[in-house]
Amino acid sequence: MKLTTTLMATSALIASSLAAGAEDMTLVSWGGAYQASQQKAYAEPYMAMHPDVNIIWDESSAEAVAKLRAMAEAGNTTWDVVDVVAADALRLCDEGLAMPIDPDTQLAPAPDGTPASEDFGDLLVSECFIPQIVYSTTFGYRTDMVGDKAPESVCAIFDTETWPGKRSLEKRPIGNMEWALICDGVADEDVYDVLATEEGQARAFAKLDTIKDNVIWWTAGADTPQLLADGEVVMGSTYNGRLFKLIVEDKQPVAMLWDAQMFDLDGWIIPANLSDERKARALDFVYFATDTQRLADQAKYISYGPARKSSAPLVGKHAELGIDMAPHMPTDPANAKHTFLFNYDFWADYRDDLDAKFQAWVSK
Repeated sequence: MKLTTTLMATSALIASSLAAGAEDMTLVSWGGAYQASQQKAYAEPYMAMHPDVNIIWDESSAEAVAKLRAMAEAGNTTWDVVDVVAADALRLCDEGLAMPIDPDTQLAPAPDGTPASEDFGDLLVSECFIPQIVYSTTFGYRTDMVGDKAPESVCAIFDTETWPGKRSLEKRPIGNMEWALICDGVADEDVYDVLATEEGQARAFAKLDTIKDNVIWWTAGADTPQLLADGEVVMGSTYNGRLFKLIVEDKQPVAMLWDAQMFDLDGWIIPANLSDERKARALDFVYFATDTQRLADQAKYISYGPARKSSAPLVGKHAELGIDMAPHMPTDPANAKHTFLFNYDFWADYRDDLDAKFQAWVSK
């Protein structure tokens, strides 16, 4: 009923926008529960306030870098605002494909007047990146398929003797390479130094070789939750917000394995070379969508921490379930006993090379 009501409300907004001769604005995101949280927290209230704008969603964020490169080469950028991970924002900024942002003139201050640059703080990792959330990639496991001993370490992924069965891992090097080295004995603080070498990369692939025959590779954030729900894998990696929905909302027999969860940032970029009119509209949207209240509103629908300091005190209960959201955040002390800090600069430098090597290894 709630979903039907939401869809009806959204349809009404779109219909009224079209009736008013609205201009389309294309937002690019990841689909699933995350995009749904953006729709509720940002898109619907923005369209209600701006009946001249009709928001269209594209779920291509996983391919954002390649597609924006192709659009720029063709001289036809059709996207207006794009949701990307921080490492991709760095690459797009370095290549001149994303527009630089001045946070203190182009983003909203905190309610008490604190400039956006201070409110976002260290999360402004690129001059082109507008942070939205702190999230983590972590693991879920089927509680009814792990026997009497529930896994407590991320290295359970590589222990097929204690926990037999299929695993799901993302079909990209990020995360998999780091976890492989950690579970091969490399200290957290040394992982990226090791991974920067040919020998370290070979070591990571060798560790991944030990479970390759037991891996189902995923490319969409919804894949692992579905595989877990269907009992096709005993454990698998995905975004913590996806697992929150699976466990809390869908009530599946799944538990979270927070060990070595990989912290990351997600946020908006505005493509470079938009027309003045489209640029102004995109800037108006991100000003609204990244203010203190809107970031706190998104946390009502999904268990990702808002990127602004001023938003944190406004995070309360789930908008529909009425449960306290704080214990489900990756930053909660009980969940953050052993976290792994994603290195944006490393992946901005090495992503293309390691992507090619990883895909070649997967296809062998």
